[in-house]
Amino acid sequence: MNFKDLFNFLAQLQQNNNKEWMDANRKWYKSLRNDFIVWLDDLDLTMAQLHNDYFPTPGKRGINRINNNLMFHPHKPIYKDHFGAGLDKAPNSADFYIEIGVKQCLLAGGFWRPEPKTLRSIRDGIDYNGEELQEILDRPSFKKLFGGLYEDEKLTNAPKGFANDHTHIQLLRNKTFAVEHQLRMEEVLQNDFKEKIIEVYMEMLPFRQYLNNSASV
Repeated sequence: MNFKDLFNFLAQLQQNNNKEWMDANRKWYKSLRNDFIVWLDDLDLTMAQLHNDYFPTPGKRGINRINNNLMFHPHKPIYKDHFGAGLDKAPNSADFYIEIGVKQCLLAGGFWRPEPKTLRSIRDGIDYNGEELQEILDRPSFKKLFGGLYEDEKLTNAPKGFANDHTHIQLLRNKTFAVEHQLRMEEVLQNDFKEKIIEVYMEMLPFRQYLNNSASV
C-alpha cells in the first residue's frame, strides 16, 4: 500500500471537496481504495492468527464509505478526509478501528455511544466486576498507548439503578467506552507500520474482550 500516494490524494480531495473533482479523479480513488482493501486483507489474515476469537473481516467488509452521511450531517463536506476501516468486526461487538487521514491517523476500539441495551449491559458488567476493567485501564502499558477512556459526554449523576457512591461511579457515568491511539503520519509511512498496529491491537484486546463479554450478557 502506497500510503504516501494516499495522503497526497486525500490532501487534494480536501482542497477540492466536490463531486466534479472526485469524478475527474475517480480512477485514482478506486485504485487507492482497491490497494487499501488488499492491505486490509493481509492485515486481517495476520491478526486472525493472534487469538482464537478473532472475527475474520475481509477488507471489502471492513472498509468505510468515503462519502459523509449528509442526511444526518448536512453541513459536513461531501467526502471524508480519511480512509477508515473496522476489523475483528463481529456483529454487535467492539471492533478495532483504523483511520488514515490528512488531519489525523489513529487506531481505536470499543463502543462509541452504544444503544441503551448494550450500554446497560456494559454498566451491569462494571457493577458486577468493575475491578477487572479498572485493572486493565491502570496498566502502565495501556496508559502509555491510550492514556485513558476516550473523553466524551458523561452523566452528571449515577445512571438509573446505580448509587452515586458506587465504587466505580466514574466508570458508570460514561456514555462511551472506547480508547484511541493517535499516530503520526511518519509512523504510517514507516516499514514497521503493520507491527505497530499489532502492538496496539494486542494491548487493546483485553479491554475490548471485557466490553464484549459484558455486552453479550
